[in-house]
Formats: sequence, structure tokens, C-alpha cells
Amino acid sequence: MNSNRQTDSASHHQLTRYTIAPKHSAAHLFAVTVSIDQPDPAGQRFMLPSWIPGSYMIREFARNIITLTATFGDTSVAVEKNDKMTWQCAPCPAGAGTLTLTYEVYAWDLSVRAAHLDETHGFFNASSVFLMPDGYGDAPCTVTISAPAAWRIATALSQTPAMAGIAKHFALETTDQIGLLENIVHHFYAANYDELIDHPVEMGTFTHATFEACGVQHHIAITGKHRADMARLCADFKKICEAQIRLFEPESQAAPFREYWFLIMVVSEGFGGLEHRASTALIVGRDDLPLAHVPAVRPGYRKMLSLTSHEYFHTWNVKRIRPERFMDYDLFSENYTRQLWFFEGFTDYYDDLMLARTGLITPLEYLEVEAENIGRVLSQSGRLKQSVADSSFDAWTKYYRQDENAPNAIVSYYQKGAIVGMALDLTIRQRSNGAKSLDDLMRALWNEYGKPAIGVPERALETIAETVTGLDLKAFFAEAVYSTRDIALAPLLSYVGIDIGTRVPGVNKTGDPLPPTIGARIGADTNGDAKLAQVFDGGAAQAAGLSAGDTIIAIDGLRVTSNNIERRIKSYASATTLEFTAFRRDEMMRFEVTLQAQPASICTLTTRDTPPEAKQQRERWLNL
Repeated sequence: MNSNRQTDSASHHQLTRYTIAPKHSAAHLFAVTVSIDQPDPAGQRFMLPSWIPGSYMIREFARNIITLTATFGDTSVAVEKNDKMTWQCAPCPAGAGTLTLTYEVYAWDLSVRAAHLDETHGFFNASSVFLMPDGYGDAPCTVTISAPAAWRIATALSQTPAMAGIAKHFALETTDQIGLLENIVHHFYAANYDELIDHPVEMGTFTHATFEACGVQHHIAITGKHRADMARLCADFKKICEAQIRLFEPESQAAPFREYWFLIMVVSEGFGGLEHRASTALIVGRDDLPLAHVPAVRPGYRKMLSLTSHEYFHTWNVKRIRPERFMDYDLFSENYTRQLWFFEGFTDYYDDLMLARTGLITPLEYLEVEAENIGRVLSQSGRLKQSVADSSFDAWTKYYRQDENAPNAIVSYYQKGAIVGMALDLTIRQRSNGAKSLDDLMRALWNEYGKPAIGVPERALETIAETVTGLDLKAFFAEAVYSTRDIALAPLLSYVGIDIGTRVPGVNKTGDPLPPTIGARIGADTNGDAKLAQVFDGGAAQAAGLSAGDTIIAIDGLRVTSNNIERRIKSYASATTLEFTAFRRDEMMRFEVTLQAQPASICTLTTRDTPPEAKQQRERWLNL
């Protein structure tokens, strides 16, 4: 790991020592120290990353550092903040000694990205709590974690220097104990700062279960109250993990890690994940977990399995098969690439495909998921204005910072990227007469780039795909990735016996009328009034002059709120014209809104078994 803010790479004898402990759980404060023995004689600098790999947004983690002091041995050292993420220490006194920064981190971000602490548990990503000494990015690291005696630690961090590959450095190590006698002290090791920040830590009284996948121990740690069927969770996760290991290593079936951890936070409502090289942090809704008395894969559980499959697939695709521009992260500013349509989008394609291939969902259920994704992309006009390659580049400024106009201006490199992945897979299968597939491309990338840790250059994916398949794919990539045209899916899906269609506007699957729409997403303001969160291109609201941020207080003279406005709109027929009374800031305005039928962009995918070859190709695709 390097940075344009680092001056010198670490020498072989440097070592960075960290300690962390809950200091005041009710105030959500971690106590942290960082110590080095050879500070810069001119004054040592320390920095905290501005973002975490895998989540492409500047998050300014340093804003959560509350207090900070520095000492050299027993002597206080002046320290000054230079900018939003950098602290500068004054030159240390002459002579040998240890420079230590002691600081508090406010940890109240209940997400997979930063740190969270209360009386029930603690969680942190090192990038949000551990300052990096300038020039020490390549130095080995020790981490001493102190936790209450009743708490356990869940992390894939190495527990011995030998496991981290840095045993030779530890003749220099001095053991730092945290002065909380009622706590238990745990020691961990990392080869460098990059490895350190790629291993999140959960501490608490979590539920713990294990299973083996291709001979490698996998752990599940669930934090939060739940009634999950742990045996089923282990069995289902095992299917996903083994299928993915065998995809990349069909002969050796060797995983690229010594163990793996699923760190799962259970909340009332929530959903998200962040990949790491030997673990993933997940947030899921309590009702999404499997229950022993409910054998079916409910929609919430399917969504959870898809998330699990997605983050686990990242073990290869983005953590080890990396864009060239991610091989040497700059953790203090944006790192741009136009390849996220592949690294995130193709991962999005494989996550549900793996559920079908392992039998966790049926082929028909898989097609329903794909149809939903295609329909979601086709329903947003932003796809006609931004290519998926540009969406990748703009992740930092547009995708992760979406505003009220996002559906009209951008396309998701996740959702559109998944469609590109499916289209490329079917294109390769069709044009090679079933001899090649996207699986072959993924394995080639793993062997040629992932294993030797070589970054994939910009625009190289297209060339690699042609080399692996022997096909001319230039026209495919030009249209699917670099243009804003819709991909011609019908002939590709027909090859595997699937017909694509759209529902009649305003009619559901059975032909019954659907309620009308105003073409907007309606939320609630602080008073519970109906507030337009987003207004879609071509919709009734936009045609009438309504805008995002307008607060609707009445329809045809009758009061509406966020609780009843959707019901009121649905009580009318399409093409009905109504008077909407709304406030725009503090000005009351009236609009004539003509309700519309729901659009026809809802996608349907239906199977057919003729000709027989189509069914055979579909079965080969879904690996039945």
C-alpha cells in the first residue's frame, strides 16, 4: 500500500504498534494508541484514510477523532493538525525512544464501513480508527485489542507473526498491554497497513458457527438478537462458497485464504455488505434470516443469500483480480477507474447465478430476479444519458452521492453491469457454440492477474475476453459498455430458450388493471407531510410542473399526508386530472396532474423448451 502523501517506504526494521479498547461504551468512544520507535527526526506525520476500499466515497473518517496527544517516552510532544486527515508532531528529543499518539475515536456509525460501539458490542474497520505513520505503510503491524471479559473477538487478522508472514520482525516487538484489568487482551498481526485495514473486527457476545468449504474453515458471527437457523445458514453458505471456489479453481479447489469470516450485524431494517480479502461485513434485517420452521427460501432470505454470494465472489473479483488503478491505493483521495461495471457489475451477475447453480433458488426464481433487474434499469431514463463505463468513473461523485435527479441522470454500474455480464456470457456461449463462457474469462483473469497480483489495465478486459474466447467482441463492448444504447437481449436469451417481453401498461400479470401513478417517489418530511423525493422524466408530476422537494398538502381540495397519499392516488383511474396543492419552500402552488398508467418497462422472462437445443443450452448456462 502506498500513498501520494507518503515520503519513504518502510525499512525492514520498522514496526507499527496499535492498541484499541472500548473506553466509554455509552459515549461510543474507543481508546486508541499508535506507537513507533523511529519517528522522523524532523517531526513525524500521521494520517487517517479518507475512504475505505470497496465503498467509493470520501467519508472523512478523521472527523471522528475527538482528542489526541503525543508522547516520546515520558515526554509530551506537541502535535498539530495540518489538514482534515493529517497530524504533524514536533521533532522528538534526541535519543532512542518510542513515539506514541493516544486518541479517542467516536464510534456510532452502524454500517459496514466505519466503527460502532455500545454496551452490546464493538465493531471497527481499521481504516476508520488506526492512524498510519507517514513512511510506515509497508511496515508490519501489531494490534492489541482489549475487550470486556464476556466478549469474544471475530476477525480474520493473523493471531501469530508467522501466520502473517512477518515473524522475523518480532525480535524488536515490545508487548503493549492496555490498562483495563477487567478486560481480556488479544494480539493480532498484519504484514503492512494495507493488510491491516482489510480485516474488520467484531467484538461482543455474538452467535458463532463454523463450517468447512473445500477443506477451509469458515466462520459465521451474528451480532444482535435473532432466531436464525444456524445449521441451515451454514449449509446454504457452504453451497455458495464451494461453488465459487470450484468456479475459479476447478482442479485444485483451493481457496485463496486460510480461513474466512462472515461478520453479520442483525438490525430491524437494514441491508448492505463490504468485501475484504478473508472476510465480509454484512448488515441484514432480522426478518431476513432463515427460520427452522420455515423451509422455503423467503424473499428476504433470498436477498440475504444474494448479498452473501456477492461479497464472497469479491474474494476473487476486486480483492485479488484488481483494476490496475487499485493495485496501489491512495487512501487519501479518489481513485478513478472505468472498470467498476466489471468488478461490481459482473459480481452482481454471478451472485444470483450462483444461487441458481447451487439449487438454493430455482431457475424460474432466478429468471424472476433477472427480469426485475432488467426492468429496473429500463425504467430509469438515466441509462440513456450515461454509459456504464462513465458510471464507473463517476462513482465517487454521482453513484455514491445520489440526489433527487439521479434516476434521470445516471445508470447503476451494479445493475447495468450485471446485464452486461449476462449479455456477454450468452454472447460467448452462442458465438462459440457452447464451447466457451464467461466462466472461462473469470478463470483466465484469476490465473493471469489475480494469482500473480497484477492489476488489470484500463480497457484491457475487452482484449482479454477476445483472447480467451477467440471471438471479436469489439462491437459488443462498444455498445454495451461505452454507449448509452440498450443491449439487444432478445436474440441472446432466445439462444437459451427464454423469451423477453414487457407487460401491457397499467396491467398486471393476470391482465387486471394496475393503479395509476404520478411518476415520482414520495417520501415524508419532518411533519409527516408528503414530500416528493424524486420526479421521473416523462412522468405525470414532471409534466404538471411538480419538482423534487415539493410538499403536497391536498389533492382536489382534500388533505393528504405521507400516510395516505398513495392510497388516494390509487383510488382514481388512469387519465384522471386532479388538482394538487403543494408548497415549494414557503410558497403555496397548484398543479393540474393527469394520472398515468404504470409504464410498460416491467420486464418478463419466460422459458420455452423448443427447439431442444435451446433447453440444453439453458441447462448448461444454469449448470443444472
